[in-house]
Amino acid sequence: MKLSKKGEYALRSLINLGIAGEVGRSLVQVGELADNEQLPVKFLEQIMQALKEGGLVESERGKFGGYRLAKSPNKITIGEVVRLIDGPLAPIGCVSQSAYEKCTCPDEAHCGLRMLMLDVRNAIAGILDRYTLADVVGVTLRKLRRDGLPLPFSPEAEVAAAPRLTARVARKLARRSKAPRLDETEGVLHQLLGDYSI
Repeated sequence: MKLSKKGEYALRSLINLGIAGEVGRSLVQVGELADNEQLPVKFLEQIMQALKEGGLVESERGKFGGYRLAKSPNKITIGEVVRLIDGPLAPIGCVSQSAYEKCTCPDEAHCGLRMLMLDVRNAIAGILDRYTLADVVGVTLRKLRRDGLPLPFSPEAEVAAAPRLTARVARKLARRSKAPRLDETEGVLHQLLGDYSI
């Protein structure tokens, strides 16, 4: 399974809508979502339409309209979003639970590759279906607060016109940093569970 750009942008936008909800914003315009994450607006509009059709977001039209989550973030699993946008999680069709396809193997029941790919599918689904949008939003907000950064879409940030850490600035800071970009303690699982193993 490889997350497509469409899937990545959908998840990033949903996380931002979750953050907006947590800081008291009822609606966020697609242009604000695109600006906050440095995403192409036209492509994001198509993604938001797919999320709306999938029942994950709802919109209000008009000058002051925008998007919000259609249900509580603790009711939206990451796996649900990935399946909606990118399709099945299985790396090969013969291990998919939602889109099974017979493979070319002459003995599917004893195929070593199929058994291995089933473990891969189960590991991916186990993580993506265990964690909700609320989990990811919570970890994101804790890290922003820990690092003293303004919360996106917060009334305080807008009133104070606080500078935002845009995606472009974050990438620049990451390039300058001598520390590795990510380690196991930066993941959502570690933030929620501490030490763990899959």
